Amino acid sequence: MATKKPHTEVSRAVKLCGTEEMHAPSQRLTAGPLTVELENGQLRYVTFAGTEVLRGIAFLVRDENWGTYTPKIHELKINKLAVDEGGGSFTVTYRALCADARQRLDYQARISGSDDGSLAFEVVAVPQTDVVTNRTGFVVLHPANLAGRTVRVTHIDGRKVTTRFPEHISPAQPIFDISALAHEVSPGLWATCRMEGDTFEMEDQRNWGDASYKTYVRPLALPWGYTLAKGSRHEQAVRLSLSGRAMGAAQEKASDITVTLGHDLAAKMPEIGIGLPAEEAAHALAAIDRLRRLGPRFLVCNIDARDGSGVAELDSYRRIAEAASAAVVMEIILPDQKDAARALTPIAAAIARAGLQLAAVVVSSAADLKSWQPGAKRPERPTVEEICDAARAAFSGIRLGGGMLSYFTELNRKRPKSELVDYVTHTTCSIVHAADDRSVMETLETLPAIIASTRAMIGGKPYRIGPNAIASRHNPYGKDTLDNPANARVCLTDKDPRQRGLFGAAFTLGYVAACARGGLEAVTMGAATGPFGFIHRPADHAQPHFDAIDGPAVYPAFHIMAGLARGCGRPLVEARVSQGSRVAALAWREGDRRVLWLANLTAEPLALRIAGLPKRGHRLSLIDSAAFKLATREPDALDSLARPLAGEELTLDAYAVARID
Repeated sequence: MATKKPHTEVSRAVKLCGTEEMHAPSQRLTAGPLTVELENGQLRYVTFAGTEVLRGIAFLVRDENWGTYTPKIHELKINKLAVDEGGGSFTVTYRALCADARQRLDYQARISGSDDGSLAFEVVAVPQTDVVTNRTGFVVLHPANLAGRTVRVTHIDGRKVTTRFPEHISPAQPIFDISALAHEVSPGLWATCRMEGDTFEMEDQRNWGDASYKTYVRPLALPWGYTLAKGSRHEQAVRLSLSGRAMGAAQEKASDITVTLGHDLAAKMPEIGIGLPAEEAAHALAAIDRLRRLGPRFLVCNIDARDGSGVAELDSYRRIAEAASAAVVMEIILPDQKDAARALTPIAAAIARAGLQLAAVVVSSAADLKSWQPGAKRPERPTVEEICDAARAAFSGIRLGGGMLSYFTELNRKRPKSELVDYVTHTTCSIVHAADDRSVMETLETLPAIIASTRAMIGGKPYRIGPNAIASRHNPYGKDTLDNPANARVCLTDKDPRQRGLFGAAFTLGYVAACARGGLEAVTMGAATGPFGFIHRPADHAQPHFDAIDGPAVYPAFHIMAGLARGCGRPLVEARVSQGSRVAALAWREGDRRVLWLANLTAEPLALRIAGLPKRGHRLSLIDSAAFKLATREPDALDSLARPLAGEELTLDAYAVARID
């Protein structure tokens, strides 16, 4: 448990992201109409004449658990990045080290760009030890808004094929053996991206929530992890060229952001729930007063039949549900190759003895917690049919959910037999491939495609998502989730510090807003307490600011969840945003008034104009950096912060959330 520290002024970094670790700075490089952002050695947002060409190019080193190393950028062993920038071109050179206690890899990089749109990123990598890796090499990201658009493929054997970027999310790689990809950036302007040094293939990265199609090295059909021998030399390059004529694109400015309230919609706000993992049951019970104020409609509890975890917590589950007036959904994990009925019978009996009333149950085999490549041989038992039959018998009269307790990726690769269940469910994780702030927020852009792709599988069957969080509930792609004692931005960790900051509040609103627009029946977010929680508890790792609080505390996202829970079942109101990647909006009707929620999804203040509101009579509540300390100590801060809304202009600080009613 972390030691209490004297209370000091809270830094802006902690207010925003829950950690003193600063986000990697980015530098904008231009060569005429070509613009890129250089961030910690990788390129982001490659644009030409104002239109995005590529979402990014990066040289990545991933360990045997798919954890991504953060490269230490240096030149002459000094922590400095040198950039030689000219009028019509730019050149960047640097050295980088990817290392941990076990292994080290050094690489040299050269990036060059010209005003004709050409861009080259070249790397020479040399391991300083044997390096066990699941992937080392370039990844190229094409933006997700290319869905359904034409792409011309040059294969490594010289064949040329014309196809399309997948519309619905592809469960398997849509393109293999790639040498080059060409797509139309704007009418008459084509971009060709050539990749050298290895065999590349593409995956629809929206599967994991990323807002891109990713072309990467080392085909997944080859064994991994594999070893790069000490002293071996590995050269790769990515080269971009443009042909045709560019049509200038209008440049959007922050001051141009407009939120427009429209007509009432037929859809309603989904039911809002929270997770209640077995290991957090005692902590949640100790925080029952704050949990009650959180107001979840249901709790998602769990039992793991492999080790019996969750059975001892049944009485706590019941007491918490009764005190919070919340329904209970029980997730149950069954061992592989085990008779489903025999495994479920004692669990159902234990639940009955505890007097725990279930609203729904979801049963999964342990195998489905892990990732399986399309076509891979899975354990034969228990089958989905056996699980559903056994669950119907053990929990007669209780709604049965099906799908995955893991992520959408696994649902997409093992399509649900929706006719066997009463609703379909899955979760998501926003830090599978990247953990920087902008990449995490960009995963919200992918939710409409995830929802539409699931709908294409299940038709009109009721659909739920969750429990969801920034962090990873478990790691389907490796041995375990990654530890994060330094409060860093780490892929596939189960402890993401942004849950404690304003970032987590903005992310929560953006997530629920996307699910509400998608017509989901229910959304489960985070947990009552713990690393995924909305209510603070002491922990064995540092929690800046919160470690110094003497007494109860909540995270900023607590107020968003409590406020959204009040809207469950309310009719939605159309809320259009001119720049939806920067601002999230959600609105519903309560009688003769409308409630509007807004979140700044960026790290910079944004000026908004709100259209469609009556001229007067509205109140504004802001959860932002100025209100952070009050918001962490006062569970009713959202109401106590309310003040009259003056006019239709509003400025939202970084990751701020506003309620207007």
